[in-house]
Amino acid sequence: MIDIVKKTLLAGIGLALKTKDEVEDLAREIEKKFNLTEKDGKKFLKELHKKYDETQEKLEDRADDSVKKFLKKMDIVTSEDLKGLKKEIRDLKKMISETTDTLPK
Repeated sequence: MIDIVKKTLLAGIGLALKTKDEVEDLAREIEKKFNLTEKDGKKFLKELHKKYDETQEKLEDRADDSVKKFLKKMDIVTSEDLKGLKKEIRDLKKMISETTDTLPK
């Protein structure tokens, strides 16, 4: 019983670190040990998949934030920074072009 609880907690806490196959195997193991019906087993597996996807998304968001903070701290230019600069340059070129077109010749 303790083993099942440990595995269930592991699934809840480290779900994003496990592969979907591992999550499905864990769900089948719990289904067998608790004698769940097929309907309940499928429902449980669906909930695990949902939780897996949510946890995976949160983990990816945290990783993205960490990378962005690291790049900023190291003063490294990102593609977003470059896109912003390119837009600013285009806008400035447009302003210059419009200004020079209105000057007397």
